[in-house]
Amino acid sequence: MTEASLTSASDDSRHSTSRLTVKDLLSSAEALRPTLGEHFRDELVNSLYREAESIARRAVRQKDDHHYDLDQKIDRLVTSPIFGLPLMLLLLAAVFWVTIVGANIPSQMLANALFSLEEQGVAAFNWLGLPWWITGFLWNGVFRGLAWVVSVMLPPMAIFFPIFTILEDLGYLPRVAFNLDFLFKKAGAHGKQSLSMAMGFGCNAAGVISTRVIDSPRERLIAILTNNFVPCNGRFPTLIMLATVFVAAAFPPALASFAAAGSVVLVVMIGAFFTLAVSWALSRTILKGEASAFTLELPPYRVPNIGRILYTSLIDRTFFVLMRAVMTAAPAGAVIWVLGNLSVNGMSLAAHIANFLNPLGVLIGLDGVILLAYIIAIPANEIVVPTMLMVYMGAGMMTESPDHNFLYHLLVGQHGWTLLTAVNLMLFSLLHNPCATTILTIYKETNSKKWAIMSVVITLGLAFLITFLTASLARLAGWVS
Repeated sequence: MTEASLTSASDDSRHSTSRLTVKDLLSSAEALRPTLGEHFRDELVNSLYREAESIARRAVRQKDDHHYDLDQKIDRLVTSPIFGLPLMLLLLAAVFWVTIVGANIPSQMLANALFSLEEQGVAAFNWLGLPWWITGFLWNGVFRGLAWVVSVMLPPMAIFFPIFTILEDLGYLPRVAFNLDFLFKKAGAHGKQSLSMAMGFGCNAAGVISTRVIDSPRERLIAILTNNFVPCNGRFPTLIMLATVFVAAAFPPALASFAAAGSVVLVVMIGAFFTLAVSWALSRTILKGEASAFTLELPPYRVPNIGRILYTSLIDRTFFVLMRAVMTAAPAGAVIWVLGNLSVNGMSLAAHIANFLNPLGVLIGLDGVILLAYIIAIPANEIVVPTMLMVYMGAGMMTESPDHNFLYHLLVGQHGWTLLTAVNLMLFSLLHNPCATTILTIYKETNSKKWAIMSVVITLGLAFLITFLTASLARLAGWVS
């Protein structure tokens, strides 16, 4: 055998030994992994940071940094195991209160302007002698649907998104992820899911897109499938209407807005509970796996950049979400007008469908009109309330929201709503299927029809189950007939 052959054989032997050694090491590591304990990685990261801090303390000399000291003092409070979550809930309540109170007047002004434009358009079409159905379809159907969505969505988004962006720019959102990380870890999900949840308050489609920050495909899918349990901006009109008509009415005027905001925060907390519960169930069934750890470095607090806030909140978020909602609301407005104006045996198609759905609605503590409104509102949740009012009032088009006293008389006095109806509608609004835009976004993000359909099955199935159980328990307890 030549020297070259001996050398080649020796190299092959070393490579083979190397491969076996690596394989053995990986096998040993896999075998030892379960014995490391739940907090091994946290302890490892802490030891690394302690060692790095010790080295830096010995090697670096610097002047007193009072700004850094202030950051640490604030973080001791906002990331405290005792005060962190309560402060987060108080801040969330304040954001909702500012959004609810601040959006009322501009929303009404915008609605008046758009509905005035609608009247002028109807008058112009009548002057031109166009058939009534063309005028009604285009102006009372398509345009009014758009007007409703714009007037309802734009003011709250123009308030909520800048506040959200300020908190993001300030550096508070990573602290939210830090506070919630232990809950998501127990649920088998990723701590960064809290960031996608926060985005879901503005729009669930945006929340689904924001799950890209999660590296693990399994945990990202969990975040996508559960993001709908965060009430988006389109569901706030229904929640706010119920909060003001049924909750705030029981309090003195000075406390009414605070009571309404508090009830909305309670709904959000229920949504967070279902997010964690469904994440836990998914991580132990169809998306079974071990929660991945991640190291979250809290950035220093900084003065928010006004230019970035205006661009991100108003252009990149508000305008983008509003345009998408407008495109989906136009066909929904057309459908509402057709159902309200086509009659069979002297009764509109909307009334016929509502009567057909009523037994199922009553079974879950609602009624057929509410179910019809949610079917029509699949393109845009913003039109749930006006659709219900249209059918209840027998109008041929979506109607402007009357005052709260009229709403209470219409819903309770004329159509038999009870406290159970209001509670179950809040629950159904929180848990029901994603809107068409979000479903399409889920399909694009997962590139799978299976997961897009699964998102509907999970949320809608849970909405029917929870409302059915709530209605059944209320009837068994004798609270309602």
